[in-house]
Amino acid sequence: MKFNIEIGIQKRPIKTVIMGCEGIGKSTLASQFPNPLFIDTENGTNHLNVRRIVCNKSWSDLLEIVNEVIKEPTICKSLVIDTADWAEQLAEEAVCIKNRVASIEAISYGKGYTYVADEFTTLLKLLDKCIEVGINTVFTAHAKPRKYELPEEQGQFDRWEMKLSKQVAPLLKEWCDMLLFCNYKTFVVTSENNTKKASGGKRVMYTTHNPCWDAKNRFNLPDELELNFASIAHLFSEENVKKPANPKENEEKAEQRPLVSKVRTLLSEANIEEADLVKIAASKGHYKEAKNIEEYPDDFLSRWVIPNFKKIVELINATKENK
Repeated sequence: MKFNIEIGIQKRPIKTVIMGCEGIGKSTLASQFPNPLFIDTENGTNHLNVRRIVCNKSWSDLLEIVNEVIKEPTICKSLVIDTADWAEQLAEEAVCIKNRVASIEAISYGKGYTYVADEFTTLLKLLDKCIEVGINTVFTAHAKPRKYELPEEQGQFDRWEMKLSKQVAPLLKEWCDMLLFCNYKTFVVTSENNTKKASGGKRVMYTTHNPCWDAKNRFNLPDELELNFASIAHLFSEENVKKPANPKENEEKAEQRPLVSKVRTLLSEANIEEADLVKIAASKGHYKEAKNIEEYPDDFLSRWVIPNFKKIVELINATKENK
């Protein structure tokens, strides 16, 4: 069995979830992603100057839209589903219609939510195909606080998590490359009369897991960032990512260089090996570390190799005769 082993950082589109409370600026942040196209499931982007497809009627419409985007990948660079929780409602409605029940709770043994998770998995698989064709994928999601208690600690505390069912939320968290929790950062200040009050209200993004909220990233981001796209824009810049070397690709590029092709034709006609030319050039002090003529710049090929090609052939033949 032959393994196709790849080395190095692989640049690919990013799967992002932007989670936060109402009005924090989730959709505004998503609108700053590269060339976004919104699938608006809750009519929440009317205040934004963005391209949108309103999809608040059926789950099948949502899946069909994503399929069409896959077929036309040039339509956008980022596909935004606004929001995940309203998309889940469409999936619930589809499951209810399919099972001929009025409520998801009417499906016995809690299987209704399992069916919804299956539908949502179908959506995530389609979005993976968007990644394959070069499109970033973004979910916005409302956040809600839930009382939480650690086994080793006493007392409860509020923990922010996605406003999704217990079956769908883990799927989305595991699927994404980056889960950003957006919230207002407040400070408790003490006045002169020793009373305390909340102050501040700066909007921030949290990028790593905390007992008080869900968050994650695979890019070694700081734990806390300002809530704006500039904080993560470098992740979407191709200039900052070095792609692994691909020898075959380099050879194909070399073949497209007219001067390289011309020299190879001359070598073939003179029945001279390319390695012999490289040795002669090195003996004259030119590009001693070069292994083939692809490593020679066009200027060297046009100014030294081609004008002196006849003398080079004579020198190569004389060297072979002396051996």
